[in-house]
Amino acid sequence: MTLRIIPRSWSRSIKTLFRLLFALSFMIVLLANNAIGAIAQQPRQEIRGVWMTTNDKDILSDRHKLGDAISQLKRLNFNTIYPVVWNSGYAMYPSPVAQQRDIQPFVYRGLDGQDMIADLIGQAHRQGLLVIPWFEFGFMTPPTSELALNNPDWLTQKQDGSQTSNGAGGEVVWLNPFHPEVQKFIAELVLEITTQYNADGIQFDDHMSLPSEFGYDNYTVALYTKETKKAPPTDSQDPAWVQWRANKITAFMSQLNQAVKAAKPNAIFSISPNYYEFAYKYHLQDWLAWVRLDIADELIVQVYRPNLESFVDKISRPEMREAQQKIPTGVGIMTGLRKRPVAIQQIKSQVRAVQEYGLGAAFFYYESLWEDAPEPIADRLSQFGDFFPLSAFRTALQIPRRAATFPPPPPPKPDPKNKPDQPTKKQPPSPSPTTSKN
Repeated sequence: MTLRIIPRSWSRSIKTLFRLLFALSFMIVLLANNAIGAIAQQPRQEIRGVWMTTNDKDILSDRHKLGDAISQLKRLNFNTIYPVVWNSGYAMYPSPVAQQRDIQPFVYRGLDGQDMIADLIGQAHRQGLLVIPWFEFGFMTPPTSELALNNPDWLTQKQDGSQTSNGAGGEVVWLNPFHPEVQKFIAELVLEITTQYNADGIQFDDHMSLPSEFGYDNYTVALYTKETKKAPPTDSQDPAWVQWRANKITAFMSQLNQAVKAAKPNAIFSISPNYYEFAYKYHLQDWLAWVRLDIADELIVQVYRPNLESFVDKISRPEMREAQQKIPTGVGIMTGLRKRPVAIQQIKSQVRAVQEYGLGAAFFYYESLWEDAPEPIADRLSQFGDFFPLSAFRTALQIPRRAATFPPPPPPKPDPKNKPDQPTKKQPPSPSPTTSKN
């Protein structure tokens, strides 16, 4: 047997190689553990937003005023703007989809003829703010709008045949959210906004719903009767009737989410409903199911109440905590209306309450932050400067999420051609032959 001697230089090289490999593997494990820990410990993105409404059109139309407004929001550590793009049955941007339905353009052009939504997105992005267009009126529209007048068969009604309701938007009628042509029109508008602009998502509020007294139109009655084999209950609050209609809206929102994500995977699908008990029971808006089914990427619950005790009661409910564990969750805070200004002390107490619960905040609406306010502008700005002393960065580049199909598809039926072998029934044992005893 020949004994081979490894040269000393080779031996040193092999030892060095082993040391390098060991160090490299150690570094890989360490970096992997740190990355996993960082992902696990990463906090939810904090919402610090403001809605820009049709009341803000003077700011939106003037590029210089808009630039000053965005810079002010940036200095105060806001991170998200929600501009209106669908209001009163009209698009707030050039919309071929609306024009194809014989809805004349109702476009707010800027003073220089600019597309105000595109201008807002460009200026906000340069300052590091997200822009999520707000689909304000949802299924709601004034009875005098071209949308309502041109499509009477799209409208739903109450039991008595009436079609209007009154609320913050004045007298309105409601598009039937169960009608396939209505769903197609709304989906086309949403996808148009999503693809036409470099925005960060799309937001739906408490009007992407239906007041519970509606749904007695011929189309919905026939659909309910076909699926349940009975007529709709006369009690509009009947639990099964409420759930059936709410589930139909949830199914549409699931399909809408999937369509938006197919067009833009990182689009933030934002919802801004009322508190859950009211939203579900009175507006058929089961937003907790939307959270659980991954339909919603962020949630902002509108709590426009002056009483602090009532305000805290709404933001501390279990469904808020559940949503907060899954997606960025905030509270809509009223900062004033044209004829109903809100004192800064009320705003301050609500912001502090929201922050104590670890929630974000969005304010309704921009001009009432400090312009249309009961206190001097300097005082309001000083208080808002104290609300968010540190910046809170947000990004739309989140983990892609897509809604689960609702309702889930039925399990596949077994193919009769591939029947499994049927087990042979066991026969009782034959009796042993015996001699007859006579």
